[in-house]
Amino acid sequence: MRLATYNIEWFDNLFADDGSLLTDDQWSGRQNVTRIEQLTALGIVFTALDADAVMIIEAPDQNGRRSTVAALEEFAKVYGLRTRKALMGFENETQQEIALLYDPDAVTARHDPQGEPSGPEGAHGAPRFDTAFRWDLDIDATSEVVTFSKPPLEVAARTSSGVDLRLIGVHVKSKAPFGARGKAAVLRTSIQNRRKQLAQCIWLRARVEEHLARNDRLVVLGDLNDGPGLDEYEKLFGHSGVEIVMGEDGCPCLHDPHARMAVTQRVGTMPATARFFMPKQKRYLQALLDYVMISDALMAKRPEWRIWHPFDDPVCYATPELREALLTASDHFPVSVDLEL
Repeated sequence: MRLATYNIEWFDNLFADDGSLLTDDQWSGRQNVTRIEQLTALGIVFTALDADAVMIIEAPDQNGRRSTVAALEEFAKVYGLRTRKALMGFENETQQEIALLYDPDAVTARHDPQGEPSGPEGAHGAPRFDTAFRWDLDIDATSEVVTFSKPPLEVAARTSSGVDLRLIGVHVKSKAPFGARGKAAVLRTSIQNRRKQLAQCIWLRARVEEHLARNDRLVVLGDLNDGPGLDEYEKLFGHSGVEIVMGEDGCPCLHDPHARMAVTQRVGTMPATARFFMPKQKRYLQALLDYVMISDALMAKRPEWRIWHPFDDPVCYATPELREALLTASDHFPVSVDLEL
C-alpha cells in the first residue's frame, strides 16, 4: 500500500463554485502558470504517484458555496485517477482545507475525530482538534488558549485486506509576523507565533501518544512548516516542532528517515520537499517541510519512503514529462511511503 502527502499551492483557484475544473488559460495563482497548465501537471503527478491514499494539504475550499469533496472527486474523474473518493474533516476559514483522496477499492475511510471537545476556555491534555488547548506559551505560570487555524484531519481507515490504520493529516502554520511594524514588533510577533506553533505540536504529540499507547498503526502526514535548523527561533526554544511530534529519546517515537536525518545531521546534504523562488535573492530556496511519520506498529511492514523531487529523485529527473509536471504543479513535492499491508 502506498500512502502519500501532497501540498498543492493554490489548488482552490482551479475550481468553480460548482466543483467543475477551470480548464482555461487564466493565471492559476502560481507564478507564470495558467490554470490548465497546473491542472494538466497535477494529473500527470497524481497518475505517476499511483497512491492508494493521498493526504492533500491546501485542498479546495469548503464553505456555503463550495464543496471540497465535490471538487476533488471531479478532479479525479476528469483525470481518470483510481483515488476517486474524497474525505474531509473540520472545515476552516483559510481556503486551505485538509482532505484525503483515496481508492475505495483499496481502502475505506471515515472522519473519526478523537478527544473530548473543550469549551472556549480550552483544556489541557488532548482535546478535540477543532476546539481549544491550554498551554503556557511564555512560561509565566499562566496558560493561554491555543487553536488550530487548520484542524488536523483524523481518519479511521481499513485496507481491503482488513488492516486498520489511523491517519492524521496535518498543516501546522503560524509563523509569519503579519501586521507587525518595525523590527521589535516583528521579533515579538515572530516569537509569539513560534510559541503557538510549538504548542500546536505539543497538542498533536499528546494525541500521538494516545495512539502509541494502544499500539495503533498510526501515520502522521502533512506539512509541518518546520524542521530542525529551519529558523533562528529554534535556538531560543531548544527544539523544533518536528522533534516534538516525532518524540525524543526515551519516549515512544514516530519514524521518518528524512526527519531523522535532519535531526541528527545539521550540516551537509539535506533532503527537501519544497522549492520556493526568492525574488530579492534571485534564487531558489529548498526546505524539508513535508513528512510521513509512522508508528512502531508499521515499522515491521518494510516501509520505503520517497520524496518525489524533480531533481533529487533519479526516476523523476530521468522522466522529463514528470519532472516538468512536478515543477509546474506546486511549490511542494509529494512524499510517499510504501508498506506491505
